Amino acid sequence: MQAAVTPPTTYGARGDRKIAFVMVGLPARGKTFIARKVARYLSWSGHRTRVFNVGAYRRERLGSQHRHSFFDPDNEEGNRARLEVAEMALEDMLRWMRDGTSQALPGRGLHQGEGGEVGIYDATDSTRERRETVRRQCVAAGHQVVFIESICDDPAIIDANIRDTKLRSPDYAGVPAEEAIEDFRLRIAHYERAYETVRDDEGSYIKIKDVGRTVIAHRIEGYLPARLVFFLVNFHIQPRSIWLTRHGESEHNVEGRIGGDTPLSPLGVGYADALGRHLRERFAPEAMPAVWTSTLKRTLETARAIGQPHRPWRALDEIDAGVCDGMTYAEIAAQMPDEYAGRGKDKFRYRYPRGESYQDVIGRLEPVIFELERERAPVLIIGHQAVLRALYTYVMDQPPEACPRISIPLHTLIELTPTAYGCEERRIELPPTPGDLEGFGQG
Repeated sequence: MQAAVTPPTTYGARGDRKIAFVMVGLPARGKTFIARKVARYLSWSGHRTRVFNVGAYRRERLGSQHRHSFFDPDNEEGNRARLEVAEMALEDMLRWMRDGTSQALPGRGLHQGEGGEVGIYDATDSTRERRETVRRQCVAAGHQVVFIESICDDPAIIDANIRDTKLRSPDYAGVPAEEAIEDFRLRIAHYERAYETVRDDEGSYIKIKDVGRTVIAHRIEGYLPARLVFFLVNFHIQPRSIWLTRHGESEHNVEGRIGGDTPLSPLGVGYADALGRHLRERFAPEAMPAVWTSTLKRTLETARAIGQPHRPWRALDEIDAGVCDGMTYAEIAAQMPDEYAGRGKDKFRYRYPRGESYQDVIGRLEPVIFELERERAPVLIIGHQAVLRALYTYVMDQPPEACPRISIPLHTLIELTPTAYGCEERRIELPPTPGDLEGFGQG
């Protein structure tokens, strides 16, 4: 009798084992969209996460523009080639999780010796046999495995997915739209012939039906998978813009002081008026974006000029400067030189005495992110520099450590429009003229 072998145990954040999320689903079911969403959320939350997309490996190694016959289960040569690149992607993911290096697609790893925490294996994994092969290799490396299956039978969603994403794929570069659509539908039909849904006896899974309408979780264990279930319950794919703007100039801005809860300056009132005019000119009253603010005077006064209901969030309040609240940076440098120097060395992790760091701000913004993912209407967030920097890195899929370097100037409206392959950005400067403080925001 052969003795059972206990696989080595490796750990990610908070003591959990490192996790391999394995995508499952037919083509055009939003798997890659979901994988990228998951990676963005986990990376922004501080977990070293990376997506390993088998299609990208196929195009890198075998070239693009393979027609549907390449994916036919009866095409032995095509099956063999696809299996080779699928194994290459899996081996690369396990190597990256072990030591942070990536050989097949170089230049995307972590620092040498620093392993990833969460690997997302993005492939169809459409048969039970293939999933068991992937699961077995991940478990042997000591990783927890959770399948994420995207199921969609809604013809409208599938058709929109094909037109919005697959037509932009390198696989169909230069191919007429209708010809590409027909070929891709034939590719889907090949996969449907052999497709097997994930069963309960295969282990932990999350099933997402019709890209978020229903989420089913089975045998979900651990902190990170449980958080991810809650995240997936809240997200959808309906496109809508997200608008970010700082409040109008405040009295503390004029004096160069941080924090505080001062009202708008005359110039800040002018920006609030300009912002309200711009939105009313762009949107019909029934199509105005939802307006979210912090609970501080300067954002509430800016929102009031729009003439729409607004939702104050304490989670959107500016970074807590602790004992430095109300001081200028020159005063901090003179009175607290060690603190000033510490902030300069690592602005992302630096925590004001009895206050917060950028890292702390990201932690308290999680409920805002969940609500932002759930919201189907455009959203305008009137906030503060540090908070908007953190939100910007999330929406634009940038490393959280980039927060302190993001430019979020006063009196500028930032429009972010998510797309299938990223997010488009547009900045609109709204130069204010000094406003009349008397009676501001009334009526």
